[in-house]
Amino acid sequence: MQQQPNPLELLVSYLPFVLVMAAAWFLLYKPERERMKKQQELLAALKKNDRVLTSSGIYGTVANVDRAADKVSLKVDDAENVRLTVTLASISKVLSDTDDGAAPGA
Repeated sequence: MQQQPNPLELLVSYLPFVLVMAAAWFLLYKPERERMKKQQELLAALKKNDRVLTSSGIYGTVANVDRAADKVSLKVDDAENVRLTVTLASISKVLSDTDDGAAPGA
């Protein structure tokens, strides 16, 4: 006949697993959710004439935003009228007026 473990022994045996799960949530899941929320807010506020940086490192000025088609047209060179069309999700940063548009360290 096998004796049933008491509730305190069960709590002690499962406590490390619960602590690891809680730590993983606070260290991995929660910060990622916050980052994704900030990125969605950035993309929702994107408008014409915003200076942006794409995830591939291209600096440009927003010429058109088509949210239905998930496309953004960027002017990358005004002199030659060069435009690129990228996905909305590839916009990684909206540059402020104090940013000079040059790569860091350049």
